[in-house]
Amino acid sequence: MTEYQLNVAHLYGNLMNTYGDYGNIIALTYYAKQIGVAVDYQLVSLGDEFDDQAFDFVLFGGGQDYEETIVAEDLPAKATAIKHYIENDGPLLAVCGGFQLLGHYMVMADGTRVDGIGVMDHYTTNMYDDQLTVLSGKRLTGNIVIENNDTGEKYHGFENHQGRTFLGEGERALGTVISGNGNNGMDKTEGVIYRNVYGSYFHGPIFTRNGNLAKRVLATALQRKYPDVDWQARLDPVPTESF
Repeated sequence: MTEYQLNVAHLYGNLMNTYGDYGNIIALTYYAKQIGVAVDYQLVSLGDEFDDQAFDFVLFGGGQDYEETIVAEDLPAKATAIKHYIENDGPLLAVCGGFQLLGHYMVMADGTRVDGIGVMDHYTTNMYDDQLTVLSGKRLTGNIVIENNDTGEKYHGFENHQGRTFLGEGERALGTVISGNGNNGMDKTEGVIYRNVYGSYFHGPIFTRNGNLAKRVLATALQRKYPDVDWQARLDPVPTESF
C-alpha cells in the first residue's frame, strides 16, 4: 500500500479539456509516482458537488465558448466551496477558460458577457476594456516564453485565446512575457498567481512542457497535506521530463 496519496479533482474535465489540458494531471501523476505518491483522480462536472475538504489539487481546464457558457451556469453552485478551497491555500491550476471563469466576468468573441464566480479579482474582455478603449489585434496565438518573477524559471508554451485578461487586487502574474502575447497583449503579464492558485493561457499542456513548474506545484500540494516531509528535497533529484 502506498504511504502517501493525493486526491485530485478535475473540474468539468468532460467539457473543459481544450488541447488536452488533462495532460497536466498525467504529468503531475508521473512526478508523484517517482517519489512513491499515489494519485486518485475524480471528475467533478455538471450537477456534482465540489467538496473543498476532499481534494489536494484541482485542475480547471479550458473550453470553447459554448462549453464555457454551459459551465458558467453550473459553476455558481460550487462557488462557495471553490472560494473556501482557494482561501485555504488549496493548490489549483486554471487554464484559459477555467482561468477566466474564476474571475468576475468574461466577454465572448460575439460580445456576450458571461459572469464568472468572482473568487479571484481578474476580469476578461474582448474588443474593448472597461473604459471602452479599443484593444489591438484579434486572437492572441502562437508560441510564448515567460519568466517567473519569483523564481527566475522560464516557462514555454502555446497560447490561443480571444479574451484579454487583466489582473486585479492581490494577484500577480505567473510570469513576464519574453516573447508572445500573454494575458492581454498589452502589459507583458501572463497567467496569475494568487495564494496557491496558478492560472495560465498555456495549452499543450503547461505541466508537460514545464516540469519545473509541475514539480513546484506538486511539492506545494504534498507539503500542505503532509507538512512533516521535505517534498521539494525529494523532488529535486527527479529529472524533468518532456512529454
